[in-house]
Amino acid sequence: MAAAAAPAASLRSKSCLTLRFISICSKIPTKPRAFPPVPRGHFPFSSAIPRRGCFSSVIARALHSGETTKMEALEKKGSEMASKVGEFRKKLKIADIKGGPDEGLNRVGQTLVVAGWVRTLRAQSSITFIEVNDGSCLSNMQCVMDSDAEGYDQVESGLISTGASIWVQGVLVTSQGSKQKVELKVDKIVVVGQCDPSFPIQKKRVSREFLRSKAHLRPRTNTFGAVARVRNALAYATHKFFQENGFVWISSPIITASDCEGAGEQFCVTTLIPSSQEADHSPVDAIPKTEDGLVDWSQDFFGKPAFLTVSGQLNGETYATALSDVYTFGPTFRAENSHTSRHLAEFWMIEPELAFADLNDDMACATAYLQYVVRHVLENCKEDMDFFNTWIEKGIIDRLTDVVEKDFVQLTYTEAIKLLLRAKKKFEFPVKWGCDLQSEHERYITEQEFNGCPVIIRDYPKEIKAFYMRQNDDGNTVAAMDMLVPRVGELIGGSQREDRLDYLENRLDELKLNRDSYWWYLDLRRYGSVPHAGFGLGFERLVQFATGIENIRDAIPFPRTPGSAEF
Repeated sequence: MAAAAAPAASLRSKSCLTLRFISICSKIPTKPRAFPPVPRGHFPFSSAIPRRGCFSSVIARALHSGETTKMEALEKKGSEMASKVGEFRKKLKIADIKGGPDEGLNRVGQTLVVAGWVRTLRAQSSITFIEVNDGSCLSNMQCVMDSDAEGYDQVESGLISTGASIWVQGVLVTSQGSKQKVELKVDKIVVVGQCDPSFPIQKKRVSREFLRSKAHLRPRTNTFGAVARVRNALAYATHKFFQENGFVWISSPIITASDCEGAGEQFCVTTLIPSSQEADHSPVDAIPKTEDGLVDWSQDFFGKPAFLTVSGQLNGETYATALSDVYTFGPTFRAENSHTSRHLAEFWMIEPELAFADLNDDMACATAYLQYVVRHVLENCKEDMDFFNTWIEKGIIDRLTDVVEKDFVQLTYTEAIKLLLRAKKKFEFPVKWGCDLQSEHERYITEQEFNGCPVIIRDYPKEIKAFYMRQNDDGNTVAAMDMLVPRVGELIGGSQREDRLDYLENRLDELKLNRDSYWWYLDLRRYGSVPHAGFGLGFERLVQFATGIENIRDAIPFPRTPGSAEF
């Protein structure tokens, strides 16, 4: 038993293990702003058994006693010569084996290697069944082994248990069971990492609230593994959509001195208080003050108050006025003391900006984007979507299909208010012209009035919208739009930006916002101003919409909420 496990441990500690890397560049075609559907793409790497230099093959070779590895030879030479970086090869994952239309039957008879974590272990009199998952897909690989398999003593001794990481080599055979078409007949098995009996995620079901307290382990569950894969697919499709339509990705700053929304709910960034190592011993009197008793921000790191950003939009606009079409995709923060299932203190935002564009262009782009990413998930995450359809939200696939296939509806804010006033439903929040629509209003419109069809509401009262939105000719409304979807309500919010300098300055004054803080933003209107528009989409809400997950804290790997900043 010890001999079987020892090589893996010793080889992992070698410093000269090398991998060979391949750089693969693919040209991404640009298209005119018609936002047409784009055919599904293909991942460039082929599925193949790991080659020399891979972790799995290193373990396999180490099982043969007396073999001198290339690593050992290099170690003897020491610093006398340098070695080349090895070729990188895509690992063979369970998704590669079972993901095809025949679910692995085309590989029957092949000798394969699987590395992952034990989900379940069931020992019978002569045969042991081990379910292994490597995170590449929802499906486990059923590994069947008898006492003749090398490393079987690790099963008998209890080293292999739920949660342990293992390396398995065997021949793929047709399964005798009904739950899968293929299984791995094990020749060799190696325990890579044992699992303590206190492992909190066992086969029995546990609440999502409990799993939030184990956020470092919850990706090993079916639900959160599926959420992570769909989130990844949505992020990939987001970049793919904008890149294919000629947008340039911009990295907007995390630290800012501006409040994009003018709401004041920002996290302050300062060095005037001690660092985290000294936080337990931080006297308030140590914070420098002015003669008036106020905080002396001139002594702070940036020489003035600074905050974590609530949006990358304003910075995106600067590049849109030079590169035409851009987008940002990054983390944003809001210090809103809310404990609801809809709010996070840290979340990701997707924010495109389109130059030489108006609100109609903005709505067309938002519609095309949403349909594109939803179509991508339906086509590329079928197993995970079937799981959500069965266990999280029955009918979610039909709901998402409607988004892809149905025409979106648009109506003005005034028309939406009239519709709500005549509704035969009592709302918790009263409805009147000038009110900010609540989630219950938004969901009623899209779910009941329009039978699950996405709805875009436009031309909102300027008093409830941000300072940067373009004022309409009526003087009371702005060229703003919100896209409403079933189960979520508002998913996307956008507007045509105010490109007239005098209007923007007046609006800043009305809201008592300091012009000096936005001097550079005003400059964009002084030097070659153009009509431009954009929108913002909270990525976690998109993940909720695509998976049916009810609590937004389950749509992000490590949620940040009031009173909680673990992990």
